[in-house]
Amino acid sequence: MTIRTRFAPSPTGLLHVGNARAALFCFLFAKAQNGEFMLRYDDTDQERSSDAFSSAIDQDLAWLGLQPDVTARQSERFARYEEVFTALNEKGLVYACYETPDELDRKRKRQLARGLPPVYDRAALALTDEEKQAFEAEGRQAHWRFKLSGNDVHWEDLIRGSQKIETASLSDPVIRRADGTWLYTLPSVVDDLDLAITHVIRGEDHVTNTAAQIELIAAIGGAAPEFAHFSLMLGADGSNLSKRIGSLSLQDLRGQGFEAMSLNSLIARLGTADPVEPVQDLASLISGFDISRLGRAPARFDPEDVARLNARILHDMSYELAQPRLQQIGAPDDEAFWLGVRGNIDYFADVAQMVTLINGPITPIVEDEDADFIVAAHAALPAAPLTAESWSQWTTALKQQTGRKGRGLFMPLRQALTGQAHGPEMQHLLPLIGYDRVVARLTGASE
Repeated sequence: MTIRTRFAPSPTGLLHVGNARAALFCFLFAKAQNGEFMLRYDDTDQERSSDAFSSAIDQDLAWLGLQPDVTARQSERFARYEEVFTALNEKGLVYACYETPDELDRKRKRQLARGLPPVYDRAALALTDEEKQAFEAEGRQAHWRFKLSGNDVHWEDLIRGSQKIETASLSDPVIRRADGTWLYTLPSVVDDLDLAITHVIRGEDHVTNTAAQIELIAAIGGAAPEFAHFSLMLGADGSNLSKRIGSLSLQDLRGQGFEAMSLNSLIARLGTADPVEPVQDLASLISGFDISRLGRAPARFDPEDVARLNARILHDMSYELAQPRLQQIGAPDDEAFWLGVRGNIDYFADVAQMVTLINGPITPIVEDEDADFIVAAHAALPAAPLTAESWSQWTTALKQQTGRKGRGLFMPLRQALTGQAHGPEMQHLLPLIGYDRVVARLTGASE
């Protein structure tokens, strides 16, 4: 049996970090077992779904590195849902209801006021043909519910362990709206069966839905997949993350310059007891992924953690990984350059500042008390070409000549050559600036 998971977003908005976590878990679980990862667009809501959002989802998954092996769209499978619905209707497992949203809302409020759970009372099952015809004559269209058995549903959850839901405590789920469009439950179940999904990995807010879906699977005549329900994410302060999710879209995080692997490294470990570590590629996450390590306590997401991981990933990034991107932004395609600057960037876009630091223009900074020292430094500069050893040779000679040491020796040179009081190590930076530019900056600084 080939393991196959599915990530099933609705193309009605942008993906956020919660979606990314679901997609990543599905991807890692499948790939850790040489399985397949499916992207399924749950686009039954034709009014709200758009090609623009589908395209944005494709871009976000590509950025994360989560390439689907198979792609499907629910909007292309309406005929199949109709076929299953007809079969269920013939078995008496779905039934027509005529209550309006306002009437259903009043029923729920009355039940709550009496201290009862707001479960649908199945009043529609008692309707006669004449009563149904009367409702339709006044313009009402039926919505349809799947009739639950009222029995206990059991499954062994890969994260939560043994689960039991009494379906008598649930409302019969609406599977079709009055306008004929499909809700989530029936299309999702049919697709999971038809598309050979072996494992459904999703948030714990779907636990109750799972009981209804297992009964629907049995009614269709299929075998239920394995289920795994992971805990939801909270903000760093314990607040509901969904209230701020708009500012945590993947498009927004990508636009801020975050590395995809900084986000992947964090959310792959959130909810586990394992330490969060900067990881350079998905292969490392795949080899270390164990879904049983996910706990039931809510995971806390802090964007500051992504920022810290981002810097650490860049500081450890190999030249081989960085090279194509250096070429794209016109940075020196040189390993010495990358190794010299990577420890001083928080975002890859910062490389452009490093290029300016090397190529100029910069404004040298020389304090009055350092003017003579800079003249002496110019005279003591090693001959061209400058190498990785030139900085040590130069500063050793200046220390002997001037008696300066420590900050008093190094800082005036840094400020004269870069116009900054901080930055990459000068032993790496000096040969990148090059002899001619060093001379020009020392000369300009001493004038």
